[in-house]
Amino acid sequence: MAISFWPRGERPREKLLTRGAAALSDAELLAIFLRTGVRGSSAVDLARQLLQKFGSLTCLFEADLAQVSALPGVGPVKYAQLMAARELCRRALGETLHRADVLDHPDRVRDYLRLLIGHRDIEIFVVIFLSVRNHVVSVEEVSRGTISETRVYPREIVKLALLRNAAAVIVAHNHPSGVAEPSVEDRRLTEVLKRSLQMVDISLLDHFVVTSRQAVSFAELGWL
Repeated sequence: MAISFWPRGERPREKLLTRGAAALSDAELLAIFLRTGVRGSSAVDLARQLLQKFGSLTCLFEADLAQVSALPGVGPVKYAQLMAARELCRRALGETLHRADVLDHPDRVRDYLRLLIGHRDIEIFVVIFLSVRNHVVSVEEVSRGTISETRVYPREIVKLALLRNAAAVIVAHNHPSGVAEPSVEDRRLTEVLKRSLQMVDISLLDHFVVTSRQAVSFAELGWL
């Protein structure tokens, strides 16, 4: 049955306006972005089919156009709407981090990094440059590599930190394998980078290993 025939209070858009977004299920929220269903299936039905096919919102947002379009009724337009939703979330989190002390919001840092690089299919190394008040000065990609590794040069990160007048940095890289366990090489690089930054009075606050579902903190593991 088309959503237009539902009781007004149960339609996703009207339900959101009267009861707030938190009152909606994942499928109902997703249906608002999809806007329309297909013959025989409402937008909510289509959203449920997508969630069933991919297993979660995270997996859905990681999927490429071909994977999403394999479901009848979902083409480039709806895929673009989904990707726009993910990008809006990432940008909103980034704006929040720029306004606040990042150490007061570790979960937001994790979420931001997961949205930024967690879904990438090659290794990306990024640096968050921080002011003396731990506010974000900039977030920059400093290296990209293959599916299993990326080359990072500590001296280049030190140089960038000095140019941006950073007092501290947080670094992160993703594991395209989906396994967030830090490697021996990750730990070795972190030690070298920490010592290099200390020579110019810049602190390395954390190193995150990121996947789409997880961000493992070196600081929380006691490795910094």
